[in-house]
Amino acid sequence: MSCNLHFTEKMDLKPKAYTQKAMQVEVSDDRNGQRLDNFLARHLRDLPKGALYRLIRTGQVRVNGGRAKPDRKLEAGDTVRIPPVVTRDTSVARVSDAVCEQVKAAILFEDDDFLVVDKPSGMAVHGGSGLPWGLIDAVRQIRPDQFIELAHRIDRETSGCLILARNGQALKSLSEQFRQGKVVKHYLCLLSGKLKQRSLTVEAPIAAGQKGGEKHMHADESGRRATTRFSLLHQYEEGSYAKAEIETGRTHQIRVHAEYLGAALAGDKKYGSAKQRRRWRKLGLRRLFLHAGELRVQTPSGDTMTFSAPLPEPLRIFLDALTEPASYQGK
Repeated sequence: MSCNLHFTEKMDLKPKAYTQKAMQVEVSDDRNGQRLDNFLARHLRDLPKGALYRLIRTGQVRVNGGRAKPDRKLEAGDTVRIPPVVTRDTSVARVSDAVCEQVKAAILFEDDDFLVVDKPSGMAVHGGSGLPWGLIDAVRQIRPDQFIELAHRIDRETSGCLILARNGQALKSLSEQFRQGKVVKHYLCLLSGKLKQRSLTVEAPIAAGQKGGEKHMHADESGRRATTRFSLLHQYEEGSYAKAEIETGRTHQIRVHAEYLGAALAGDKKYGSAKQRRRWRKLGLRRLFLHAGELRVQTPSGDTMTFSAPLPEPLRIFLDALTEPASYQGK
């Protein structure tokens, strides 16, 4: 599925500052298992993300009278103190009808527990960092007044399976599965150059750093444990088409581990070299070659479900145009 992004439509409103008193909000059953930061974002919709996290970090937000971290999983019956804040309404962002139709057409599966979308490349999963909206906003606009929460995230440049929870029980179950590494996640990717082996496991901790004033992940012993298994699917003269299975879910994990191997992903503007980027662009690649092809999870009732998204047509066409090598000596 190709992705054509559209500008959001906005209603211009006169800026208006206002304050509110501290609130004690009880967590309802349908919010059981939701992260504290996401819970707050629903109540303080027009508060900038940085300000929201500052409220948590400084202890102004309390759960059952005590301090809590942003990723704390709330339970039904918990009491959350939301402090008085000052915000400024400048506009109400609305996802365009064209994008909503695009997202609606990309829904792969939907039942009472899950909603699975084949996320287009180039579309962020949520707003922030200068983006007024994300895919979840489009889904909420398509399914108004319904419980819709992200169970996990994938990079803006990555396409493929994204699963959203449709009730608190499903969110709690999915969050626990992702936290414990029980979700099977298969990605399709194209690496620069040739893999030394047909099957290769990378075990390299990943840490956050800075590069060019931006957050940049890198392999480092001081980082968090990360494991990626690359399995060669087809060798081309220009690169290696592979399946990547990740046991952990670190930020940019596959991209960092590909760079660690000296074979950055095709089209990777963040971790590939300028020379590699120019080469892939000359060959006709206009995006990152990384696609979340398959997710396998358990339902709240204990059944196993597998969701899959086919490789987008632009990537399939690009692969068909690559050169077959004369021979390959991989193990």
